[in-house]
Amino acid sequence: MNELRVRTPEGVLFSFALASPISRMLAWMIDACMIGVFSSALGICLSVLAAVSFDISRAVTVISYFAISIGYGIVLEWYWRGQTIGKRLLRLRVMDEQGLRLRFNQIAIRNLLRAVDTLPLLYLLGGLASLFSQRAQRLGDFAANTVVIRMPKIVQPDLAQLMAGKFNSLRQFPRLEARLRQRVSPGEAGVLLEAVLRRDEFEPAARVALLAELAQHCRKIVLFPPEATESLADEQYIRNVVEILFRRHQTASSRSGKVKDAEMAQ
Repeated sequence: MNELRVRTPEGVLFSFALASPISRMLAWMIDACMIGVFSSALGICLSVLAAVSFDISRAVTVISYFAISIGYGIVLEWYWRGQTIGKRLLRLRVMDEQGLRLRFNQIAIRNLLRAVDTLPLLYLLGGLASLFSQRAQRLGDFAANTVVIRMPKIVQPDLAQLMAGKFNSLRQFPRLEARLRQRVSPGEAGVLLEAVLRRDEFEPAARVALLAELAQHCRKIVLFPPEATESLADEQYIRNVVEILFRRHQTASSRSGKVKDAEMAQ
């Protein structure tokens, strides 16, 4: 399996892409370099102890390296909710196997068992475990009931290009705009956006029927005056609704910019 599926008690299914062993190895290499940098800096600071006692200096250096190598993962994964510097750069995150909130004891267990995963050298045992396990888990993940997921970068749709050159008659009624944004759920907004972005993929008859059904649903949510909607086709009505739902911040900033320009002109 290359994804983790979690079903909530309400029956909602969530899926998360699992991180591959290669991406986890790259993240670990970045983290190993960071641990080396921190350890070297601390070693320079502790070098003054060598003038007092070489044995004490060496013992403190070894203990400090162990504390940094273990504490690095624990502190960052707790502070950044499952991420270290390497995971953050590669968009990876540690999460509970059941989709629950990651607990501190889980983070501590998986990082303490990292010493076992590194045996006999270069993460051989942990790498083999993640390579052959169903969810790419190393031994520390098995013990802590955690997995590492990959968070792909979400590409926002170019609504400016999609709505270019179109006059939105619904924006003449700001109060109804606000009411529409308040009453449309995130799930409904996502369906409307997908329908607009993928409208060219449907057959003509199915496209007309789908957009007509969505337009009828939106008209029931908020009823705009007839002068704002009577000349609009169902597709254009949905496109106007999508623009209101997804471009409100951009529009607000552009309006404030125009006001500032007008004030400067005066």
